Amino acid sequence: MPPDHQPDRDTGPKLDQDSGRRLDRDSGRGLAHELVERLKARILAGEIQPGQKLPTESSLIQEFGVSRTVVREAVSRLQAAGLVETFQGRGSFVLALPASTAFSVEASGIRTHRDVLDMIDFRIGVESEAAGLAAERRTDLQLKAVERALVDLGRTGEQPGNAVEADYAFHLKIALASGNRFYSDLLASLGPMMIMLPRTRLPHVYTVSDATHFTRVTLEHENIYRAVADRDAAAARAAMRLHLSNSRARLQAP
Repeated sequence: MPPDHQPDRDTGPKLDQDSGRRLDRDSGRGLAHELVERLKARILAGEIQPGQKLPTESSLIQEFGVSRTVVREAVSRLQAAGLVETFQGRGSFVLALPASTAFSVEASGIRTHRDVLDMIDFRIGVESEAAGLAAERRTDLQLKAVERALVDLGRTGEQPGNAVEADYAFHLKIALASGNRFYSDLLASLGPMMIMLPRTRLPHVYTVSDATHFTRVTLEHENIYRAVADRDAAAARAAMRLHLSNSRARLQAP
């Protein structure tokens, strides 16, 4: 057969069949999402270079054991994210990665009491909605992770040195349960410092070592967890807003 008529071959990099079989079908996020994450990881790691062709539909179907519909949806999402460009009859090709525009807040940029109050205002808007979405979308595994974080937070009455990390972990698990990566990415950017900075400005009566304060704060977190567990989005939003508003009020206490 003349070279111009060779059958279409997959010129892109081959994916590991074993890793394909480990596609997480129980994440609650859908197979297309899982396939997008697997391909995105390879692109970001440089395993598939800009200008290289993605494996063909048939190759991806075989490697990951998914349907053609799932593959097409995954490629469409990669295209929407600006990671690949698809040409009819030729396939999808990886684009050069755009410059990072990741959101970040440097602790050094939060200098004043006003800055700390403004950060809590910001968190009220973001985390209240994240809690509502978590109530609507959380999986049983994600709820279990929130529950474990709540238990760890309850133990900090005896281990106050772990309070900041435990508090942060609870809020991050709620964000992850929202099913929207932008919420969890944002809280990951803020890091435990979003908990630490307000605490450094609290009067002594509002420290973890104060039993009354610790009980009150623990109850606020329990109310958030309960609303998420009950899939009550309105209650989850209200519980998170109340908790963070109380935190703000404590910072303004005389």
